Amino acid sequence: MGYVFDVDELEAAVQTGIGKDPEAAMDAITADLARRYPGRINTKERDWILNNAGGAMGQITLLYCSLNEYLLFFGTPIGTEGHSGRYGTDVYDWVFDGEMWCYVEGETERTLYKPGSRAYLGKSLAKGYRIPDRAWMLEYSRGPIPSMLPFGLADSLVSTLDLRSLGKTLAQYTREVARSTFRR
Repeated sequence: MGYVFDVDELEAAVQTGIGKDPEAAMDAITADLARRYPGRINTKERDWILNNAGGAMGQITLLYCSLNEYLLFFGTPIGTEGHSGRYGTDVYDWVFDGEMWCYVEGETERTLYKPGSRAYLGKSLAKGYRIPDRAWMLEYSRGPIPSMLPFGLADSLVSTLDLRSLGKTLAQYTREVARSTFRR
């Protein structure tokens, strides 16, 4: 299975946003990604979607989606905490503003992620995470992305009953998957 994105290239793109306010950071990262991956990145105005998953609430905006990869911005200006989810995919998060705390089963000390650092969640693993104040990050996942949707949408469906965000997520994901499919 071929992937569009290279993890080291994504990390280099994130470095263009370090030290900037969140909006300027996202603009810089998006521009760098569009340069590195011509025609692949959604460079239109960001369309934020509230996201409730694993007890945590933040917001996302999609940059790229296919059946085996996604790239998005995730964050919150007020903090949150919850369960990461357990997937058959690899998930990478690069913090470019704020900080995120994480732990995995058996750990008694947290791991701190600050601007410029990369968090990794391997296949079939899960972690607890907390954003104590605010954090913004670039998130990338590779593997069977549709298998992640039940976790990513369950809280909106059965807890918050936020059917608007659920519908918006599905519509945008479907649109981006179609775009990536036709670009091949």
